[in-house]
Amino acid sequence: MSLPDLKPIARRAFLGLAFAGGATALAGCQPLYGPTATGLSLESELQAIAVNPIQGRVGHFIESELTFLLNGTGAKISPKYRLTILVKERSQSPLVDTVAGRNTSATILVDAYYHLTRPGQDEPVTKGMVFVTQSYDRTSQRLSNLQAARDAEARDAKELARQIKDRLALALAGR
Repeated sequence: MSLPDLKPIARRAFLGLAFAGGATALAGCQPLYGPTATGLSLESELQAIAVNPIQGRVGHFIESELTFLLNGTGAKISPKYRLTILVKERSQSPLVDTVAGRNTSATILVDAYYHLTRPGQDEPVTKGMVFVTQSYDRTSQRLSNLQAARDAEARDAKELARQIKDRLALALAGR
């Protein structure tokens, strides 16, 4: 039985119940970029996060991207929070050309463990782990492979920064 097969009264009742169920489910929702639970602007809370230096090339990319995503205005704001990130990177080569004996592709996997605290406190406001993977093709040219790996690392860093920013926004919106 499909919706058009129902009698008009039953169809109206069904649609009314579906609408009421949807409205009930959305009753507790609040916009992510509206005011936080304390009434402060989420944008100002995100701008007040200072990112600690992150080790390594991927860490540098993540730090730079996060600084831009959290406070793209360039304004100097006194930090209310400190963000510490530990990055672990590894590479896998799933495909091997059996004739040439070379890898034809590689995958860069990056895990980032983040920890947001208030200055002078050890209790975390939020913490978690995000991960991303990027694949790239390998050729017989060594310099091309190096550049492709660096491009994959940069794409990984941008995606990790976006994921961390979104998770921080969710955590701070509920405070």
